[in-house]
Amino acid sequence: MAMTKEALQYLMEQGIKPEDRLVQVDERWYAINANGEAKEIMLPRVFNAEEPLLINTLSGFVNYVKAKLDRANQHLIVHIKNAKEVHLKGLLAEDGSREVLATAQPLIPRFDFNHFMDMESFVIALQSKFVKNDDRQILLQVAGNVAEENVKKTGDDGVSQAVTINKGVASKADVKVPNPVELAPYRTFLEVKQPTSQFIFRMQDGPRGAIFEADGGAWNNQAIVNVREYLKEQLSEEIDSGRITIIA
Repeated sequence: MAMTKEALQYLMEQGIKPEDRLVQVDERWYAINANGEAKEIMLPRVFNAEEPLLINTLSGFVNYVKAKLDRANQHLIVHIKNAKEVHLKGLLAEDGSREVLATAQPLIPRFDFNHFMDMESFVIALQSKFVKNDDRQILLQVAGNVAEENVKKTGDDGVSQAVTINKGVASKADVKVPNPVELAPYRTFLEVKQPTSQFIFRMQDGPRGAIFEADGGAWNNQAIVNVREYLKEQLSEEIDSGRITIIA
């Protein structure tokens, strides 16, 4: 087992002479001098948390940081890894490790983007997994009132489609399916504003519907900004005191 540069420096500081021989026995180190006498060397050790504390809300994460239950006198880093993962980390230790004290991951509903589903499932998902806005309401009106199984192909340019919907008690009307639409699915911590982004709505015979992400993942960057601003506000005292640094 090789000794680290820091461990060798420590031995020199303890007065271990070059002629002394170092021997490792069961992960313990001994210095053997010219007379054959052995002296155990107590090398500095790093004790990190075996696993991070898992938290499902940003507010709970903030409360943990403010409580100063662990590493109260140490400088810590809040690392916003992505829209769904925030870590509380220590500084780099002598052995090169970095302790992770807590991890926040939100409990958010899952929506199957890019997959077609029947209209009933689609309508339920829109109402339960998306923030209410104008485009969501338009999609609900179209998907919830489809009158025929077949989706018209005439005029389908790859984006816009036509579908027959029920209009009133006894009438029907052909309408153009709106595209693109701006929606805000629940995709990050509920304490912050959910990013709105563009989607393409498509239908198939059945009828079946699906929405496809069309912003190239830009929503994730906006979500990180929203999380960062929330944490900056909630942890302002810790940041001003120099105890916490936020990295996003």
